[in-house]
Amino acid sequence: MKKLTSIALAVSLATAAISAQASEAMSGPKVGFIAQGNIGEVVMNPYDIAPLTAVIRNGGYTLEDATVRIVPKKDGQEIKYNVSKRQLLTHGGIPVFGLYPDYVNTVEVTYTRNDNGKKEKFSESYTMYAPAVFQATNGIPSLKSSMFKTKVNKADPAFGDRLYLVNNLMQNYAKASRIVWNNPNGGALQWNFYPQNAIIDTKGEVRWYMHVEPIYDVEDPYRSGVMMGFQQDQDGNITWGYGQRYAKYDLLGREIYNRRLPSAYADFSHSFDNAQNGHAFLRVSSADYRRPDGKRVHTVRDVILELDEQGQVFDEWKLWESLDPWRDVVLKTMDQGAVCLNIDASKSGQTLSAEDLAKMDESDQFGDITGAGPGRNWAHVNSVDYDPTDDSIIISSRHQSAIVKIGRDKKVKWILATPTGWNKDLLGKVLTPVDSKGKKIKCENNQCEGGFDWAWTQHTAFRIDEKSNKDVIYITAFDNGDGRHLEQPAIPSMKYSRAVVFKIDQKKMTVQQIWEYGKERGNEWYSPVTSLTKYYKDKDSVFVYSATAGMGAKFTNAVAPNPFIEEFKWGAKEPSVEIQLLDTMGYQAMPISVEKAFNTK
Repeated sequence: MKKLTSIALAVSLATAAISAQASEAMSGPKVGFIAQGNIGEVVMNPYDIAPLTAVIRNGGYTLEDATVRIVPKKDGQEIKYNVSKRQLLTHGGIPVFGLYPDYVNTVEVTYTRNDNGKKEKFSESYTMYAPAVFQATNGIPSLKSSMFKTKVNKADPAFGDRLYLVNNLMQNYAKASRIVWNNPNGGALQWNFYPQNAIIDTKGEVRWYMHVEPIYDVEDPYRSGVMMGFQQDQDGNITWGYGQRYAKYDLLGREIYNRRLPSAYADFSHSFDNAQNGHAFLRVSSADYRRPDGKRVHTVRDVILELDEQGQVFDEWKLWESLDPWRDVVLKTMDQGAVCLNIDASKSGQTLSAEDLAKMDESDQFGDITGAGPGRNWAHVNSVDYDPTDDSIIISSRHQSAIVKIGRDKKVKWILATPTGWNKDLLGKVLTPVDSKGKKIKCENNQCEGGFDWAWTQHTAFRIDEKSNKDVIYITAFDNGDGRHLEQPAIPSMKYSRAVVFKIDQKKMTVQQIWEYGKERGNEWYSPVTSLTKYYKDKDSVFVYSATAGMGAKFTNAVAPNPFIEEFKWGAKEPSVEIQLLDTMGYQAMPISVEKAFNTK
């Protein structure tokens, strides 16, 4: 036995020695990567979440004056951009963005290489195969592919360099979290759809998409939720939130931050505003609110949270303290078949009665349900925008059919909505509709003469900073149109949506409608939920995403919407760009500047 033990020990020591020699043989100065050009190797998907990106490593040299061009497919859209010194240093090489999926891409780069004081200029061509788009699927009939398809109806050459970030969602995902908040109860934790985020060009080609798995787990309540509120910050990076998190990444997928919400707040969704004061304004909820009746609840989509650069809470707006959470005139006229992304075909065409709301209030039924009072979805705020001229916020409240400005003191400055149903204090804040000459427009029964209309169950209300001042401001909104004029139409197919621009004189407390689009498109263009309208100064344009067009008058999960992306020159009656996305549940979309992303000094 002793002899066998000695033999075993000898074999063990010999094996260890061989392993050590093998390890030493594999280490050392050799780098076994292929360098196509005169610097370093190509690293595909360098940060794991953006598969259509790459970095050409600097190879130990110092690089300057770099440019990148993705050679387009035949009749395709060129992507070309300069790369700042900051970006070259951050990524340790040249960042490559905009590769075609499942395609052997040709990437042309120019740069100056500094080799210990010796500078040389190079122009090189790289070959990079990028894999096909892969996204999770949910197995329901409306899903036809892992990524939406596109149909380009129009693309004016003046907009030929546009790239559009599309923030869509996959509904009814069986893996989604099947949990709710408890102690206290309520909230919108179970509101959880898988992300579908991509960037397309004006030819309809996907040029970037987010592989979310490294930062997202649909079965983990603190790493899941609905990815929403995308915005490109002034530094070129992308911010958004999801569930209990808010995040900032660059277009190559490098994390800048990915933070949990402060513990007093929960359920981020819809809106993340990078404000001019350097702070972030998030639409969240209260994680623990004690109602006047003593009941403790998670609230639903009714808190605005202001965070500083370090992620500390700077301020909060509890909207039930500024508005009237018991105003129910809109709640009683909405189609219960489509309340935001809660699509329920069995309730299509149904509305809530005063009796329904009263029974609900007598119960302990709280959560992501349409109803009056804190703890239910009474406000459904879907956007927040900061106004630096008077340190105020502008919110869009879908379930009040109201666009509201609220000051730092939490007092309402004005309300853009029908006067019906507001209490005495708030009624005096309702703006008066006027025509182009400033003359008051006659309005009765929630309808006005002269083509003016309010925004009904709307999404987004953004201040046009470049055209506004401290007295007169311009607001863009997407008027979804459900419950228009506080009623459901006799025939559901009569419903329509509008993109609209309002001009507000804050001193005179008046509002003028100066532009609209969509009414003439009828029910084909009608988006009962989601969507966006926003101004972009670089092309003096209004961008519109009718994100759930094609759902029809009655809602069903078996048929996916066919959203429309459109961009209009300021004041134009017809779009310069129209791209239709096929078989996808749209939320929002927006232009993205690649030059801002990679050439910010």
